[in-house]
Amino acid sequence: MSERVKILVPGDNPTQIGGSPHLEKLASYGDLELFTDTPASAEEKVARAECAQVIINTRGVVTWREEMRMLPDLKMIATCSIGTDMIDLNIATELGIVVSNQPGRTAPVVAEHMFGLMFALSKRAYFQTAELKAGRWTRMMNTMLQGKLLGVVGTGAIGVEMARLARAIGMEIVAWTFNPSDERAKEYGVRFVELDELLQMSDVVSLHVKLTEDSRHLVGVRELALMKEGALLLNGARGDVLDIDALRESLLAGHLGGAGLDVFPEEPLPTDHPILDCEQLVLTPHAADQTLEGVNLLNEGAVDNVIAFLEGRPQNNVAVGRDGTVD
Repeated sequence: MSERVKILVPGDNPTQIGGSPHLEKLASYGDLELFTDTPASAEEKVARAECAQVIINTRGVVTWREEMRMLPDLKMIATCSIGTDMIDLNIATELGIVVSNQPGRTAPVVAEHMFGLMFALSKRAYFQTAELKAGRWTRMMNTMLQGKLLGVVGTGAIGVEMARLARAIGMEIVAWTFNPSDERAKEYGVRFVELDELLQMSDVVSLHVKLTEDSRHLVGVRELALMKEGALLLNGARGDVLDIDALRESLLAGHLGGAGLDVFPEEPLPTDHPILDCEQLVLTPHAADQTLEGVNLLNEGAVDNVIAFLEGRPQNNVAVGRDGTVD
């Protein structure tokens, strides 16, 4: 594209890319419009995006589905994330809208966060902190992680990093993926097993698959029942990969030892959500990549994807035109 384009950030709330020095790199390519509040309605969202050729989507609560049909000028959406479940990729492909994400870019940041949740769970840190604040000296058995078995569900960049960190503290690792191979097992340093076997044998299960129709409620009532009594469950994937109602029942029944969740089927998590009845939980608000380093990497990656598209060399594309090219 040789002419200047309109580049839109439709709802940077809470602030992610606003004020980032990486935005300065776009000045020679087009005119940037950035909104610091979330659109109140689909109509407001579409109105903001009118005439925009490029959207930088910084927050997953701003979704793009049928609304894309009302934006004839839109050519590209760049996400400040690995996940793209806030965008209907089928519609984007039908309309020839390029969607670029950032696979693996913040894997070390996210894996470190999930490791923190695992440590907090295994040492019952949140529960015991609450007990002390309530004036109770409640000493209880914790879990030693060295020598325990970590089951990694999904071996993308984050899952592979989880396995690397687990080895560093003396854990054993098994893994499951939709597409296992001997080559991948050797490269990642894991042993692939069937999902049921992984659930039955693991002391900690960590979820890291992308959300698709095949992975929706990948772990539900049946799968939770297969897990060891007292096992720990982590979800750093997407909220709908896990049946959260089934998780609640398993926790209340005392089958699982605890769960660490960074993602939820509804975000923000409602303050009256039934999962909050459970004690052995450590929760964070989809914040695994929210460090200065992580945010900087995502902002830089989104801007670089936009520039690559505008220069005719699109990269990290998860949706392109039906003929596989960029208009």
